[in-house]
Amino acid sequence: MLLTGASGFIGRNVASALAAAGHRLKPASRRHGIDYCRMQAEADWLPHLAGVDAVINSVGIIGESGSQRFEPLHRTAPSALFRACAQAGIRRVLQISALGADASAFSAYHLSKRAADDCLRSLDLDWFVLRPSLIYGRGGKSADLFMRLATLPLIPVIGDGQQALQPVHISDVVATVLQSLTTSTTRQTLDVVGNEAITFADWLQSMRQAQGLPRAAMFHIPLPLALALARLGRHFSPLLQPENLRMLQAGYRADVQPLTRFLGRMPLAVETRLFFSDLVPTGRP
Repeated sequence: MLLTGASGFIGRNVASALAAAGHRLKPASRRHGIDYCRMQAEADWLPHLAGVDAVINSVGIIGESGSQRFEPLHRTAPSALFRACAQAGIRRVLQISALGADASAFSAYHLSKRAADDCLRSLDLDWFVLRPSLIYGRGGKSADLFMRLATLPLIPVIGDGQQALQPVHISDVVATVLQSLTTSTTRQTLDVVGNEAITFADWLQSMRQAQGLPRAAMFHIPLPLALALARLGRHFSPLLQPENLRMLQAGYRADVQPLTRFLGRMPLAVETRLFFSDLVPTGRP
């Protein structure tokens, strides 16, 4: 089984679960000598698909920096990989996309993800497009940023802080991947979301509580000012991008019932311990 993005937050958790389940894994990442930016054609991928019976693409960046750009990483390379799978006769292909990569997409991030999703869905494969919402758990870059933000004595939020989120724990993302590898019902696009929606302000307060801190006052920043600050901050962190703030402002929610039916259980409810854990045994897929 080929797993791209194997050294990332999602990838390393998926790799751990696959190994525990007895799968033989071929990891693909820069750490493993494969530069995704250079894998732009089917011919680049075919040598890496020998002996592979399934492919999982978990490559993703939330902000561009240096040579790490949305177009080659999110669209061109995975589309080439998917077409190479069709050429090599590999049927089971999973694409880890993002919630919001749909008809409403407006950001370069979501549009590039959706382009690869559409490519995969156009092919005669047993495909899955998994669209996780904000993922939390130990080691996630976005979650770590929000955890640090939540420790401030005065927490900055955009506008009224009522942007809708539906965070999902990394365990549920991994469980969805594992189930997608074995189910006979393929060709599905699944929104991988938590079992409840929460506002951004309340999410930060929950993270604050998880760190043993009392509730804090909110500092409300108008969106235009927040965007101006992000234009400066992006030079220090790829997460601090104006488009990321626009995506946060839009908010993203989805019906949890399709995922619940697929897993045979509800996604995990938010608990303090989950902020500091990765894979959590559930007794089910």
